[in-house]
Amino acid sequence: MSDAYRIDKARVRASFDRAAGSYDAAAILQREVRERMLQRLELVKMAPRVILDAGCGTGHATVALGKRYRDSQVISLDIAMGMLQQTLGHYPLMKRMLAPLTGQKRPVAVCADIENLPLQHGSVDLIWSNVAIQWCNDLDAAFAGMARVLRPEGLLMFSTFGPDTLKELRAASSDGSVHVSRFIDMHDIGDALVRAGFADPVLDVERFVLTYDDVMAVMRDLKAIGAHNAAAGRARGLLGRGFLERLTEAYEQFRHEGKLPATYEVVYGHAWKAQPKQPGLSTVTLHPRKPA
Repeated sequence: MSDAYRIDKARVRASFDRAAGSYDAAAILQREVRERMLQRLELVKMAPRVILDAGCGTGHATVALGKRYRDSQVISLDIAMGMLQQTLGHYPLMKRMLAPLTGQKRPVAVCADIENLPLQHGSVDLIWSNVAIQWCNDLDAAFAGMARVLRPEGLLMFSTFGPDTLKELRAASSDGSVHVSRFIDMHDIGDALVRAGFADPVLDVERFVLTYDDVMAVMRDLKAIGAHNAAAGRARGLLGRGFLERLTEAYEQFRHEGKLPATYEVVYGHAWKAQPKQPGLSTVTLHPRKPA
């Protein structure tokens, strides 16, 4: 990744802190992807004791995972304290819902970066991450950390954004500065999983198109979910009227049936942590050399 596309984590944290209260109303796509991930999880037979919701946002997946695996401990982790506060707001409801049925564990919320997980080795059975790893600068390091905290035969299930995400905005805003993050190709994500030691990675892609009346509506939605431009190569200071006028004019080339599209390429993936290889002896049979 070039320096221009390096993510400023302090800006990411501040953006999601500010967006915590408005996130749910605008996160239509994130909600749809979460539901599709939960459907995929129905095909997996496991009874995890500890689940990590990595990049939990406002905590709706934390709630859903706690309801599905009622004897589990769900750890909610996010880089933004504002998001964790929203997540913790769900727990009184969860307690009333689950306490009569099971000894549901106390909530655990951790404010941390998924590139540097502050969890013990082999302490988690399932890592779930819904559209969060695109905020990583070093995907190899992130996957290595996830492999470290997973128990052998633990599962990583995630979604993230691929290179076609916001392709219209990227094309319309091309002026020498970085206005849209660079997203990683599905095949490169698969290679990173293998390098981290995961077994049997499975990845696939879906494309979603959200439609808007004008460019400012696109920008408002991105702001409401905290998806601000956090790349090091972004333009500094306020964008002037001239930039917005050029952006509006350039985006118009994509208008279709009266609406402006915003494309999202969603990459789904899951992989298992392999059992460690056991050292052992191998038998070698030696045959005597025949005389010449």
